[in-house]
Amino acid sequence: MRVLLVYPKFPKSFWSFEKALELVGRKAMLPPLGLATVAAILPQTWEFKLVDHNVRSITEAEWDWADLVILSAMIVQKQDFLAQIQEAKRRGKKVAVGGPYATALPKEAATSGADYLILDEGEITLPLFIEAVQNGEASGTFRSDGQKPDVTTTPIPRFDLLDFNAYDSLSVQFSRGCPFQCEFCDIIVLYGRKPRTKTPEQLLAELQRLYDLGWRRSIFMVDDNFIGNKRNVKLLLKALKPWMAEHQYPFRFNTEASIDIASDPELMELMVECNFNAVFLGIETPDEASLALTQKFQNNRDSMTDSVDAIVKSGLRVMAGFIIGFDGEKAGAGDRIVRFVEQTTIPTAMFSMLQALPDTALEHRLRKEGRLLDRDSGMNQTTLMNFIPTRPLEDIAKEYVEAFWTLYDPASYLDRTYRHFLKLGAPKCRSRVREVSWVNIKALLTICWRQGVVRKTRWQFWANLIGILRHNPKVWEPYIGICALGEHFLEYRQIVKEQIEAQLQVYLAEQRLQQRSRALDVA
Repeated sequence: MRVLLVYPKFPKSFWSFEKALELVGRKAMLPPLGLATVAAILPQTWEFKLVDHNVRSITEAEWDWADLVILSAMIVQKQDFLAQIQEAKRRGKKVAVGGPYATALPKEAATSGADYLILDEGEITLPLFIEAVQNGEASGTFRSDGQKPDVTTTPIPRFDLLDFNAYDSLSVQFSRGCPFQCEFCDIIVLYGRKPRTKTPEQLLAELQRLYDLGWRRSIFMVDDNFIGNKRNVKLLLKALKPWMAEHQYPFRFNTEASIDIASDPELMELMVECNFNAVFLGIETPDEASLALTQKFQNNRDSMTDSVDAIVKSGLRVMAGFIIGFDGEKAGAGDRIVRFVEQTTIPTAMFSMLQALPDTALEHRLRKEGRLLDRDSGMNQTTLMNFIPTRPLEDIAKEYVEAFWTLYDPASYLDRTYRHFLKLGAPKCRSRVREVSWVNIKALLTICWRQGVVRKTRWQFWANLIGILRHNPKVWEPYIGICALGEHFLEYRQIVKEQIEAQLQVYLAEQRLQQRSRALDVA
């Protein structure tokens, strides 16, 4: 069996970073870890080719070669997901699909033209699919019926199928699931509230495989809450620490975690000693009432400002997610988020309008209240809300656009980044000497030219860089890297503004038509 694994394109988003990736000759931030894992679970007597459509197109030779095409996608990849299924079917190929989109919206996926739906987690459903194929079944839907697999049985992903040169970072996964119950979150729907972890030995074997294949750059730990099982993550870190030292710190790690990491100094210290250098926090909003309503109670336990400060001073750079549009939210939410981000000096603040994602507690509540709209839920930052909010959508959208525009004003962004890195603890691990290449030199010169010569930020850029070299010189390289991300945000804030304002005009026109229709009915 010859299997073509296809990962659909993402639209431009907060995380796509095209302008920054161009500087260093990369095509995408992260590879499709899910498909690499699928390839490891399927029979190793089968042959595999993996094409990430974010990196390159599929060749006619690859289409001709394949007996079976397997796609996995998130909701935001829906458009290209459906397009690639049609391309495969046009060539007479059998198609199997899975991943978060198909699992969350199986009825939609069933109408895509795919022959097989491999839903839920593959450790359980892929063996069912394999059996069906071997029995000659031409179609089928495979579900786990609520079971969650023991991830200690998950094999090492087929990292060898990836084009390492295309990616800025590679990825591994230690755990699945999150213990919290945030109303809007689909992670607990997909993976449950009981975090399941691999063994330390298992993850070290994955890292060793990447090391043996020659990878020496960043690794993103894709866990949706890395510290969901603190006991097990500490066991991992205690095993990882000597491995990293023995291998001369070949990787830098980033991950996602809940903000209560700030209450565990031992955990943060272990992470820094293992060369973790950044963590993404789901802060969502500084409004305590909104946090309580959406059941994100963990964010109200301690001062979030103090928590962010403690995390940064430990040596972990903070990225964070923010949302506008919660029920009961008062006017000025956008400004309050901007003030919080400025106060806490978070350079990379992902900001979006609230969406009711499939099968979440939020979607169920809004459906019961009759507030869901017939509009696809969005997973990026250029989509209006898919439900009727408790304050005017026009006000929320305008606050959102203004706040996004303010957050990524070049001068504000540089100022926040500078203050963040001044506060950031100095690295505890001996950094590997990065190979000097023309690509890296050209990227550095381009950033210095654009931000230090061409733009109005020129004096600020040089003053800040000198300040970093004087006060925290060991972080100059990641500091320049975060400055480089500003190239993406400068373009992306314009995209957000244009697309949200265009959608808002359509929405307001529809509202006016409905008002006229109601007035005529009354008359």
